[in-house]
Amino acid sequence: MTSSPAADSEALARAYYDALDAGDYARLRGLLRPEFVQRRPDRTFEGRDRFVAFMRDERPMTDTTHAVDAVYPKGPGVAVRGRLLDEDGDEVFAFVDVFDVADDRLAALETYAAGGE
Repeated sequence: MTSSPAADSEALARAYYDALDAGDYARLRGLLRPEFVQRRPDRTFEGRDRFVAFMRDERPMTDTTHAVDAVYPKGPGVAVRGRLLDEDGDEVFAFVDVFDVADDRLAALETYAAGGE
């Protein structure tokens, strides 16, 4: 029995957050296509290596957790609604991430964020 593309997309998205939250940057890198691009309200990261370097070495808050509230896996990619929580479990901001998936890896990510202090 093979899994559905939607199930695979959901698993990829969940693995992305798991790798980020665990600080497992080798795993994160393996989930992304080399040409991965993330667009978010404050900046754009072009290329898997640049994105992973930022997440590993430059992001201002690293002791955070992604609370995934809903995953919408139908379509050419997958969308995720969730909240970024700080080390005390307080919400930093709410987000919607929309991933493009290609060849069983994440090809692009558009992040929409709201809230936060």
